This record gives sequence, C-alpha cells and structure tokens, in this order.
Amino acid sequence: MTGNDFRFFLSSDINLPVTFRVDRLEGTLSSTKSSDSGIDSTTEDRRPELYVECALYIDGAPFGLPTRTRLESMGPSYYWNELITLSTKYRDLTAHAQLALTVWDVSCGRDEGLVGGATVLLFNSKMQLKTGKLKLRLWPGKEADGSLPTATPGKVPRNERGELERLEKLVNNYEWGQIQRVDWLDRLTFKAMERIKELESCKNGNSYLYLVVDFCSFEHRVVFQVVPVCKSQANFLLPAPIASTNELVTVWDPEVGKINPSEHKQLKLARSLTRGIIDRDLKPSSNEQKSIQRILKYPPTRTLSGDEKQLLWKFRFSLTSEKRALTKFLRSVEWSDVQEAKQALELMGRWVMIDVCDALELLSPVFESEEVRAYAVRVLQRADDEELQCYLLQLVEALRFERSEKSRLSQFLVERSSRNIELASFLRWYVTVELGEPVLTKHFYSTHEILEKRVKKLAPTEYGEDGSILWQSLVCQTELVAQLGTITREVGAVRGSTQKKIEKLRQLLSSLLSELTYFEEPVRSLLAQVF
Repeated sequence: MTGNDFRFFLSSDINLPVTFRVDRLEGTLSSTKSSDSGIDSTTEDRRPELYVECALYIDGAPFGLPTRTRLESMGPSYYWNELITLSTKYRDLTAHAQLALTVWDVSCGRDEGLVGGATVLLFNSKMQLKTGKLKLRLWPGKEADGSLPTATPGKVPRNERGELERLEKLVNNYEWGQIQRVDWLDRLTFKAMERIKELESCKNGNSYLYLVVDFCSFEHRVVFQVVPVCKSQANFLLPAPIASTNELVTVWDPEVGKINPSEHKQLKLARSLTRGIIDRDLKPSSNEQKSIQRILKYPPTRTLSGDEKQLLWKFRFSLTSEKRALTKFLRSVEWSDVQEAKQALELMGRWVMIDVCDALELLSPVFESEEVRAYAVRVLQRADDEELQCYLLQLVEALRFERSEKSRLSQFLVERSSRNIELASFLRWYVTVELGEPVLTKHFYSTHEILEKRVKKLAPTEYGEDGSILWQSLVCQTELVAQLGTITREVGAVRGSTQKKIEKLRQLLSSLLSELTYFEEPVRSLLAQVF
C-alpha cells in the first residue's frame, strides 16, 4: 500500500477544461454505394468520410455547443487521434455528466449519413472521474442520446463481455502504471493478445463498431464533489463560516464504509496470538459471561461488532457445550483466513448438536462454506416429516444460496420427499413457483427434475399406485389450478347480479371445462394430500 492510495483531487477544485482524445474506430464499416445520380453506382463503391460529433450533457440537458473532429477517409481503419477540448470545466460537472459521441458520414451526398452513436458517463459508480482508454460500442443508425437514462449506452453489458474486453481493461491499467512492467514478459503477452484479438475478430466477424476514446489522467484520482452555492455575491467572494450560516456542507470521503486497516490488523494479530497460545481451559469472567449471554440473545439478522466477535473467538472452547452459541461463533470466524477457518470447522464437529431451527440460520446467505451448510443438513435429518414440513418453504428458499445445482440440501429434500407423498407435493409446488425466477432457474429446475425421477421410481403402494401414477396425480394438481384460475377470471369479468355469474359458471362447466364435472382419476387435494 502506497501513499498515493489515500490522495485524491476534488472535481470542484479543478479549474481546467474537460479534455479527451478521440482515437479511432474499430470494426468493419458496412460499405454502401454512392447515391449521386450522376455517378454510376454499379461500378464503384464510395469511400466513407467520417467525423465524430462530441456533445456534453449535464443531468440529461445539453451543455454548451457540440464539437466536431476533422474528416477521416483513410479507411478501412479510421484514425483521428485528435484532442478535443470543451468549453466546460471539470468543476462545473455534475455526478451525471455524460458525453454523447455520434459518428457521421458526409459521403452520402447532400444529406449526412448517420453511422451510430454512444454515450458515456464521465464519473463511474464510485464517483471517480474516468481515465484512460474506453472502448464504446456504437448503436448503428442511432444518434447519441444524452437523456437520463440514456438509450445509447456505450458500455458493453456485463453478460456480453468476453476475454477480449478483460484484456483491454488490463492493458489500460498497464499503460497508466497500475501493473508492474516486465519487458520480456510484456512482449510475450502482447503477442498472445494479438493472436486472441485475431481469433475473436474471425469468430465474431466484427459485427459491432467501437469508438475508442482516451480520457486524460491526473496525478491522483479525481473524486466528485458539489460546490456549495452561496446566496449572495458577497458570500460568493468571501464565504461565511459554517457556524454562522447554519448550513451543512457535504464532503465526499472515499474511505467511508471500508474496513479500518488499523483495526483489522489489530484483530488479526490478536487472533494470531490466540492461535499460538491456545488455552482450552480459559473461562469467561462474570462480566464476560453476561456479555456472551447478551450476544446469544441477538436475533439472526443482527451484525456482530468486532469486539463481540473477538469475545466469542476467545472463549470458543468453553462455549462448545452451549448449543445456542454455535451460529454466533461461526459468524465471528474470518473465513478468508485458511487456518482460522480450518480450526473453526474442527471445533464445529465437537460442538453439542444444535436445534433444527438454528440449522436454518446456517443455510442463510451469510454462510457460504460448504462444510457449514452440510452440517446444517445433517442436523435437519433428525427432524421428522411433520416438523420438516413446517420449515419446507424456508428450506426451498435456501436453495437459491447454494453454489451447486445438485447441493446436499437439494438431495436431502428430494430424499425425504420421496418417502412421503405429502412432502413431495408441497416440495413440488414450492419449487414450481420458484421456476419463475429467471436468475436462479437452474437451481430449482435441477431439484424439480431430480424429484420427478425419484418419485417415478417408487414401488407400488398398497393401493396399487406406482411412482408414475403418483407423479401424474401431482401434475394434475397444476392443471386443476390453471382451470380454476380460468373460471375465476371469466366469472369475475361478468358484470351484473349473482345469477348472471352463476349462469356463466354453468356455461363454462358445460362447454370448455366440462371435464371438471367428472374426474376419470381422483385428483390429490392440494392441502390434504392423503386420501
């Protein structure tokens, strides 16, 4: 860590005009024929002549006059390498200031042809001024939109970024000295990057156009800050003290919300000494015991402070007989420390068995360790079917926090449900509802698929129902709910007296939904599964 990490400029203190460099256009520009009637368009393609129009927008409104680059016609590679200086200064920018860049083609005849446009914010999500080279994706046939939110974002969506975008970001960091230079390794790396770039170009066929823009850099990072607006001209020339005006001044501190390095280092040293001198017989004093009991009564949603975590870690061996203390102790573990995590897992194995309700907390998103989540599943195995059904909805919700699609929790739920058709019905309904979540569909679809396979393999019951018949009875529940939903919407749409609604219901049951009046096979009830 160097001293430069804690130094920064405030944007309100920079009395310099906004400056950036329009570098080049990447990608294949679609060739078009000349539209001039006096020229034979079938014999010769026209050569595009491009320029870039740069406009600044403040909070969605244009600010100042747009600036244009020179014409460039040396295709297919278009290099401007032109420095653009706007009339606006950095101190005048707001947090939502953005640059709208539009590429025009003047070789289309009388009217200028629109190639594409892109918009980029000047400050990132951390309220720091963007620096270095940025590769903006152009929106074909669209002029850059400076409104908020913009319709032409130049930033490539995260789900579409590939290896090439990752390497370009590293190159940008390398050029600004954020990555150490090693000459012999750099030469090999850049050669490999060129090969990767050629392969990506061949694979994608340069389907997109990119405009490369180079933003200027400062000695230190630039952080956005609002300039306090004074009410009078006299105050503008000589600001009054804050105490006399009773006004609050917002100061941007980039260290707010981050871990205090001094406290973090002290905690690491304390735990390191504790690991070196392990006193398994260490007992808390009366005051420390009261503090521990107070911590154990905290709800699961409360975050432990650093001192509380240190207290639980210090007396971890004496707390192994207290089943309520395990979840709090695991919250005090620094899981990024390999040695500490290993010792915590060993101690968890010797802890007195916790209650089933406490095991639900270990399946929350706070605990990412596979060993901890597996321990929670082992505790749940002690619960009978009636108790498990009470927690089933929460357990299905916990599937979204599992790393693997075929997790131990998923296997446990399917295993128990395959023994009890009532649990299987509830599990199937809970999982089916979660299939509507587009982000985590794979987790729940995998559980639904495993449950279907296990139920279909069940042996025939005393009533002669094999696994396939049982599963089909569960599927019929979905069809029945869909039909009842249709009836509810159709009858609800009828305006008038109750008699008209009854007539509509009879009409539906005698025509489209006549199968509801007679069931060839009984449908298992959604609430009372056993019949």
